[in-house]
Amino acid sequence: MSAEETKPKTEEAVKPPTSQVFSMFGGKKEKKEEAESKPEEQTESKEEKKEDAKKDEDAADEEEADVHFEPLVQLEKVDVKTNEENEDVTYKVRAKLFRFHADTKEWKERGTGDVKFLKHKESDYELKPNIGSDRSWVYTVTADVSEGEAEAQTLAIRFGSKENADKFKEAFDSAKESK
Repeated sequence: MSAEETKPKTEEAVKPPTSQVFSMFGGKKEKKEEAESKPEEQTESKEEKKEDAKKDEDAADEEEADVHFEPLVQLEKVDVKTNEENEDVTYKVRAKLFRFHADTKEWKERGTGDVKFLKHKESDYELKPNIGSDRSWVYTVTADVSEGEAEAQTLAIRFGSKENADKFKEAFDSAKESK
């Protein structure tokens, strides 16, 4: 081998190892000719990308339409009994329910939902006005089983307006009288 073969040719410019690093931080671009020809290529590639994206979306829509999953476990239909099957709803309104804790002497919110009057044989409940609010009523239940064991609880029900609270009281009294 001759010494000329092992030496790099001077015509080929050897790039320093830091040339790539400085280009990341805003270094000059080496070839301006490529930059001038890129916009034409970019516009073509943008149009091609749009067409490819439309094709991909169409293909994805077709694939999604054919998807079908079989359940691992077959469940049987179960009849759920609410114990309201033999009773008539005489009144229904949406409200918040609160429970009174005797040890802390404060009201705790139980939830929001529909309050119903169901026609029942026994009606020994009595509504009392809640002190400090004209849109809520207080009553006592003998067996609240929402947290396990049955225990007597004092509950309050608050309505969105005084009119709804008054309608509730009227419906309660009329249901109580009609035994």
